[in-house]
Amino acid sequence: MTEPHLWWYISRASAIIAWVLMTASVVWGILLSTRVMRRVDNPAWLQDLHRFLGGTMLIMVGLHMVSLIFDKWLAFTPTEVLVPFATDFKALPVALGILAFYILVAVQGSSLLMNRLPRKFWKGVHYSSFAALILISFHAGFTGTDVGSLWYKIVAVSLIAIASIAIIIRISTGTATRPARKIDAKRAAPGGASPVPQPEQRGLTVVSATPVADGVLGIRLEGPDRALLPLWHPGAHLTLHLPNGLERQYSLCGDPADRHHYDIAVLRTIDSEGGSEWIHQNVVPGMTIQVSGPLNHFELEPAAEYLFIAGGIGITPMKAMIESLPAQRDWSLVYVGRSRRTMAFAAELEARYAGRVLIQASDERTTSLNLDEVVGRAVGQVYCCGPESLMSAVAARVPAERMHLERFVALDRAARPATPVHVECRKSRKAFDVPAGQSILDALEENGLPVLGSCRKGVCGTCEVRVLAGEPEHLDSVMDDADKESLRIMYPCVSRATTPGLVLNI
Repeated sequence: MTEPHLWWYISRASAIIAWVLMTASVVWGILLSTRVMRRVDNPAWLQDLHRFLGGTMLIMVGLHMVSLIFDKWLAFTPTEVLVPFATDFKALPVALGILAFYILVAVQGSSLLMNRLPRKFWKGVHYSSFAALILISFHAGFTGTDVGSLWYKIVAVSLIAIASIAIIIRISTGTATRPARKIDAKRAAPGGASPVPQPEQRGLTVVSATPVADGVLGIRLEGPDRALLPLWHPGAHLTLHLPNGLERQYSLCGDPADRHHYDIAVLRTIDSEGGSEWIHQNVVPGMTIQVSGPLNHFELEPAAEYLFIAGGIGITPMKAMIESLPAQRDWSLVYVGRSRRTMAFAAELEARYAGRVLIQASDERTTSLNLDEVVGRAVGQVYCCGPESLMSAVAARVPAERMHLERFVALDRAARPATPVHVECRKSRKAFDVPAGQSILDALEENGLPVLGSCRKGVCGTCEVRVLAGEPEHLDSVMDDADKESLRIMYPCVSRATTPGLVLNI
C-alpha cells in the first residue's frame, strides 16, 4: 500500500534540497567571479559544476511544485502553484516562492543564451539570483512545516550565513570591468546635444619601469595607497592616455589574482606614431599615467587542453593566460621571435614551465617553424597573438571553432567605396546621415551619443555598439565577423554598412 503522506515527504525533501543547491550555485558562482578557485583548476569544470547546480536546483523546485499538487493534505491547484496570491494558504510567503521560481527560470534561460545576449543585460538577469535567494529564504522561513524543528533551524541559519558571507565577499572584491562611462561637461556637442561621454580614467603610479628584453619595457602600475584595482581576466588590456594626446592599448601580462598592480610590457616599434616611443623615453618610476579599462575581447575560454602560439610582443596576453592555469591543466606554448634577447619573458617561462615551452628564435635555427607539425598535434583550443603573417598562417590550419586571435594592428581589409549611411539611434531617438568621408563613430560623437572611442583603428573594441536593423560592413579586427553577426554588434570607428541605413541600440 502506498504511503499516504508520500507526496508530503517529497515536497519537504525537494524544497530543502532545492534551497541547498541554490545556495551552493550562488556561492560557487561568486567563487568563480572573484577567482578564489583560480588555483584549484581551470574554469571549465568549475563552470560546468555551477551550471549543474543551477539546473539541478531548478529540477528540484519543479518537483517541489508538482508534489504540492499531488499532496492530498494541501491539495494545491496548478493555478495556486504558478500564480502569486492565488491561494489563501500563507499567501505572501507562497507568492514570494513563486516569484523566486520565475526569477530562477529567467536566470537559467539567460545562461543558455549568454552568448547571444548583451553582456550587461545578461549580468543584470544573472545578479537577480541574489534576490531569488532572499525571497526563497523568506518563503522557506514562513511556509515550512519544520520551521520549529532544531535541525531545520540549523540548516536555515547555515544556508543564510553562507550565502551572506559569499555576497559580502563578492561586493568587497568588486566586479570585472569594462570601462565605465562618465560625462565631461567641457565637451558638450554643438546645438545643445548631450555631452560626449568619455572613458572613466584613473591615475595610476608607475612603480617600476625596467627592460624585460631588448626594446621591451616592463611597466608596473599601482593605484593610490596600493588600493585594489578592478578585476580582470587573462586576455584583457589597458588603455593608456598619454600626455602627448595619444591613446594606446597594452595587454595585461601579470597575475590576474594580484589586484594591487597592473603589469604591461611595451615594445619600442621602429615606425612608432609617438606612443611606444614616448613611453620608452619618458616613463619613469613615480610618475602618474591616466589609464582606462581593463577591457577584454580575447578571453580565455574553458577547455581541457590549450596550444598557445606567440610571436614577439604577442607573448604578453599569453603569459597572463598561462599563469592563470592550474599546474595540472594540459597546455603548451610555442614562442617565436627574432632572437632570445628580443623575446620578453622567454627565459622566465622556459625555466618555470620546463617541457611545456618551446622557444623558436630565428637566429638560432636554420629552418623555419613547422606550423603543420605544431598545429597538427593540437586537439584543444588554440590561442595566437603576434605578427599578422603568423596569425594568418595559424588560422589557416585550425578550425574556426578552436581558433582565438588577438591583433595589435588592424587588418588591411578590402572595402567597397565609402557611401553615405543613414544612422538611427533607437534609444536616443536621433537620426542623421553620415557622409562618405566621415566615420560613423565621429558622427555619433558629434551628435552627443554615448559611445566611447579609443584606438579608432578597429582594434581595441571600445566603441562596440549593438545593431538592431541594417547590415554592417565589418572592417575592424576585434573578433571574427561571424561572431559579430551572431551577437549583432559592430565597431563604428572603421566599419560602415552594406545597406543604406543602420539602426543602433543607443
